[in-house]
Amino acid sequence: MRAYGKFTAMAAVAVIASVSLLGCDNELGKKEYLVTANKPNNLHLIDTETHEVAKTFLIPGDGAPGTVSVSPDGQVAYVITNHMESLVGINLDSGEEVFRADASYDNIRSKHMFAMTVSRDGKEIYSFQTPVRILPGEYQVLDTQIAVYKTDAGLDAKPVRVFPAPRQISVLAPSVDGKTIYGLGPSIFGFNAKTGEIESSHPLREWGRPDYGVPDILAAWPTFEVSNILTAPYFVPRTDKAPDAPDAMKTGLVSLNLKTGEVTTEDFENTSVLIFSTVQSPINPNEAYGVYTQLTKIDQKAHVVSNRIDMDHTFYAINVSHDGKTLYMGGTMDDVVAYDAATLEPKWAVKLPGGGDQGLASLRVVRR
Repeated sequence: MRAYGKFTAMAAVAVIASVSLLGCDNELGKKEYLVTANKPNNLHLIDTETHEVAKTFLIPGDGAPGTVSVSPDGQVAYVITNHMESLVGINLDSGEEVFRADASYDNIRSKHMFAMTVSRDGKEIYSFQTPVRILPGEYQVLDTQIAVYKTDAGLDAKPVRVFPAPRQISVLAPSVDGKTIYGLGPSIFGFNAKTGEIESSHPLREWGRPDYGVPDILAAWPTFEVSNILTAPYFVPRTDKAPDAPDAMKTGLVSLNLKTGEVTTEDFENTSVLIFSTVQSPINPNEAYGVYTQLTKIDQKAHVVSNRIDMDHTFYAINVSHDGKTLYMGGTMDDVVAYDAATLEPKWAVKLPGGGDQGLASLRVVRR
């Protein structure tokens, strides 16, 4: 009996240890889902285990859904919609609209212009806006800004803080400690999350790299939630090369570490294909992936393309599972697909209800 009791105790300790490790890896047993949206106004929750659309909700308002950000607890999805003039929050259990912020008011027409994110503690939302005052004989362009809302503000949310921001910011992302909101635009700006003061700036358009021209950076998809690294592809001419030289144009990756604030820019090939969005592996810091008409695996240590396959149609958005084993792709049309991250072999695909394309809607990975 003592031996049995001792064995039982040891086994219990082992089970507890294994469960604890599993909990650390899976956030105490939470399941992984994808959140995306498609036209005209549908929001979808996709179960990555069953490979099915678990829930579909209607997004109140008009106009195609765009940027999606999900609360840290995976309970509420915030979506830019209504021709970019509204930001709505949908409870992912009930489908109830629990938040709404209309950017336009009085004679001010304002857009939630792509860049939007939820704070790390889930209490605030940051939205980059482009206001215009409509006068009888003219449109008066106002300064761009970042408006901050409380997530518990209900269906008539008003900004609790507004601070100026440079133009052309297309992605917002919070630092891991929540103290900084990064904005990716002509530079990568680090805004103090409370005051709005720009506390850091890493130039991109005017990066000053010898023998390089001005980079073209396509950044509209916030896919940083798994690795805590925000990445985007860039395309840049070499000024020391003949225009018809094979290496006259280079493709690279700009990466922002949301824990340390470090920014890197690294070429990985002579420009040969177009890449719309990229994502960093959460388990291999030297591996990233990009997608458009091809799916590309990037070896960031060797600065080369390590694998590339053709897709059957274009995909705008790419993301990755928390274990780093599966790539998810959406955007463009009405399907979401999963591919093996190691082999780039297809794993499964799902059609979204309604048949409408996802367009620029974000493809987010959540645990809930």
